[in-house]
Amino acid sequence: MKKIGMSINANDRRSKIEPELYGHFSEHLGRCIYNGIYVGEDSDIPNVNGARKDIIEAFRRIKMPVLRWPGGCFADEYHWKDGIGEKSSRKKMVNTNWGGVTEDNSFGTHEFFDLCEQIGCEPYLAGNLGSGTVQELSEWIEYITFDGESPMTEQRRKNGREKPWKLKYLGVGNENWGCGGNMRPEYYADEYKRYQSFCKNYSGNELYKIACGPNADDFKWTEKLLENVNAMHTKGISLHYYTVPTGVWETKGSARDFSDELYYSTISKTLYMETLIKGHTEIMDRFDPENKIALIVDEWGCWYDVEEGTNPGFLYQQNTMRDAIVAACNLNIFNSHSDRVKMANLAQAVNVLQALVLTEGRDMVLTPTYHVFDLFKEHQGGELVYSHADDVRAGGKDEIPMLSESVSVKDGRMTVTLANCSIDDDAEVSCSILGFAGRKASAEILTAPSCREYNDFDAPERVAVRPFEVKTDENGFTAVLPKCSVVRITLS
Repeated sequence: MKKIGMSINANDRRSKIEPELYGHFSEHLGRCIYNGIYVGEDSDIPNVNGARKDIIEAFRRIKMPVLRWPGGCFADEYHWKDGIGEKSSRKKMVNTNWGGVTEDNSFGTHEFFDLCEQIGCEPYLAGNLGSGTVQELSEWIEYITFDGESPMTEQRRKNGREKPWKLKYLGVGNENWGCGGNMRPEYYADEYKRYQSFCKNYSGNELYKIACGPNADDFKWTEKLLENVNAMHTKGISLHYYTVPTGVWETKGSARDFSDELYYSTISKTLYMETLIKGHTEIMDRFDPENKIALIVDEWGCWYDVEEGTNPGFLYQQNTMRDAIVAACNLNIFNSHSDRVKMANLAQAVNVLQALVLTEGRDMVLTPTYHVFDLFKEHQGGELVYSHADDVRAGGKDEIPMLSESVSVKDGRMTVTLANCSIDDDAEVSCSILGFAGRKASAEILTAPSCREYNDFDAPERVAVRPFEVKTDENGFTAVLPKCSVVRITLS
């Protein structure tokens, strides 16, 4: 067991933790939408307008704040008019990015906005800049948000929706440095400014426009983009970063069968997220010192080799306690940088990459990652306060900080989230607290005998949240965190 000192100063208030930091992502990829979230109105699986009831309930339980759609790479080949009207007459297309399967467009604009209404979350659209037109994107916004008389609203009403929807978040293009067009940042900046100019605010709806930002550590993209785009044009720029344990895209490693060394490599690589946020924030501070433009981490998570016997283009992978630690570390990082980071979207919500939920027919499994979002949900809307932990190290070749932490205060309660990233040692955490009188504590823990444990359809609760004991006194609290565990402590 290793001892770690920690301190909290609730008098030192930092920034609001926007609920959207706990956002998610749903792409037309593999079984994320079809045979995942959406099973169709005629399915014998309980559904509301084709969306699975159990998935909607699971999303509501973690207070899902925002859902991004329809991509991803799919977004820049998606033409929204193919996904409205009678389903039997909707145009089919080939999903060239993900498996070459036929997309029948039975899940489109109406189905997505209905899903968001059922979940109670904000919709976040990724608009087609790569293969679409300015007119196409402009008309999509009008179709969704305009309450007057026009050809677009007439078509929406004909398709069954009288009142417009509210749309806050609009991404103008996706990964335009890669699958979205292989553009130079200067060229993309010009295209972005042209497209966004025609995305109007209708009927009291105000768009929060997001430009395509960098791929991981492409700091040049951020610099060149912000030389040409400012707060008059955009509210945010995106950042994409995936944790690949091996660091080699061709052989990313197994989601379930991995060595201790590869576990520590995974956590080391996921902690690189903080380096990225700091690096891009330094550039943003130069061009946007008043902090008017947010950093939006709208794709993040672990990317492994697909499960054996599954379609390589479907990106289906299992989800272990290693992924729970990855999720906890990233969410703590986002909390700690909530002055600049205003949204983050895990990739992806169902059956793809680091999913919250896995499905197989009628059955549904909640992953360890899902349980982390459940533990962390009380941070949403809270105020980040100062916290610090001793830099005690774990691991071998890839040495990492043993403890990941963040703290917020909201409605007279303090939420402390901790992750013991070590798979070798327990951690005895002794924490002193200033500026907060509450010492009544409740706590829950997510842990398992091994970092390789996961939930499957035969054992859906192998990894689950359990009660946890914390000792408090006038100075703060003491807790013993088992190796490879995630804990939430609530003080009031």
